[in-house]
Amino acid sequence: MGASLSSLGTTGSPIGPGLGDIPEDCVARVFLHLTPPEICNLARLNRAFRGAASADSVWESKLPPNYRDLLSLMPPERYRNLSKKDIFALLSRPVPFDNGNKEVWLDRVTGRVCMSISARAMSITGIDDRRYWTWVPTEESRFNIVAYLQQIWWFEVDGMVKFPLPADIYTLSFRLHLGRFSKRLGRRISSYEQTHGWDIRPVRFVLSTSDGQRASCEFCLDETEHDESCGNHKRGCWVDYKVGEFIVSESKPITEIGFSMTQIDCTHSKGGLCVDSVFIIPSNLKSESEDIL
Repeated sequence: MGASLSSLGTTGSPIGPGLGDIPEDCVARVFLHLTPPEICNLARLNRAFRGAASADSVWESKLPPNYRDLLSLMPPERYRNLSKKDIFALLSRPVPFDNGNKEVWLDRVTGRVCMSISARAMSITGIDDRRYWTWVPTEESRFNIVAYLQQIWWFEVDGMVKFPLPADIYTLSFRLHLGRFSKRLGRRISSYEQTHGWDIRPVRFVLSTSDGQRASCEFCLDETEHDESCGNHKRGCWVDYKVGEFIVSESKPITEIGFSMTQIDCTHSKGGLCVDSVFIIPSNLKSESEDIL
């Protein structure tokens, strides 16, 4: 107690140095080891912390090595003369490309690169025949539209993306929804009148890369056992089906990733499925940061 009091002057203010006396370059060195949200929170403490939190050297370390590839997807006037902090903030929001059918962005906590591919960027068997498929506008998709399957015998969805992803381990997954949904009087309503056939045979998912990596798996999209109390837990909600992981060792040469889901057993029809998008996300990212949606 006495030692604590002896460090105060007659006015009650500390005699020794405080946080405001720490040199800005020292604060910047500490910030190199913190996450962007932590840096922004500490910037409120005082002028030195605020100055260090705006240093290009700090934010350069938070950007991926190939961040200029992401910037090249935008008009130059959007990022010209921006600080590294502002560039990080800019790239933390979705950057559309391929006519707006694909998006790439930085995770706000880790700075790792994420990507999503709309159903519009995929090759879907029968998509131009309204007897089989329709496009449904919705706010529940990053792209504000999903492909809805009414009924078909030959179910096949394929896609490909070629992009200079930075070195990392990535997980690819399909985002699907059993049943058609809408809003009535502000409430979300799901309809399963056309949902059928997904409990008979599994859907096969495949992932492949241009350097020879491959993964495949099978999922039954509909549960065979119906719980009377809870219903079918896969119906009425979006489900992410993880296809597999792949490794990117370096951005060049550019990695080409192919993906598909098929159920081509023509002994029965299937329908009542919404196809939203494919996500390519650094592995274990969801446990480290907020929901990507």
